[in-house]
Amino acid sequence: MTRPRFHLAFPVNDLAAARHFYGELLGCREGRSSASWVDFDLHEHQIVAHLAPEECKAAAVGAVDGKQVPVRHFGLLLDWADWEALAARLKAAGQDFIIDPYVRFEGEPGEQGTFFVRDPSGNALEFKTFRDEAQVFAR
Repeated sequence: MTRPRFHLAFPVNDLAAARHFYGELLGCREGRSSASWVDFDLHEHQIVAHLAPEECKAAAVGAVDGKQVPVRHFGLLLDWADWEALAARLKAAGQDFIIDPYVRFEGEPGEQGTFFVRDPSGNALEFKTFRDEAQVFAR
């Protein structure tokens, strides 16, 4: 059975900047496109950047671990080595982090690495990793 794939459409204010961020920085393969949208393959999930500048607003934030986390965000759960490599690649590219890479619950069940970035249109993305994949949905 094929694993279901996630689809997410989101607003951007500049398709060229979206192509650079998602295609070059994050390494997403580009799919179909038009003058007003672009499909990207985000680790086999389809995300679609729609040109809609009027929808690009700052997300509300909520306190988590004493940090201001954007309430509206999306991202990926990666293997630890892939998470570290992506964080290093983004740092080397000069990407600003909303929340720098750090480890939560260190040495405890549910230990996880996380960081947040914004794309050029202000959309927040979180990239996470877990020491024990079984803890991803643990309570």
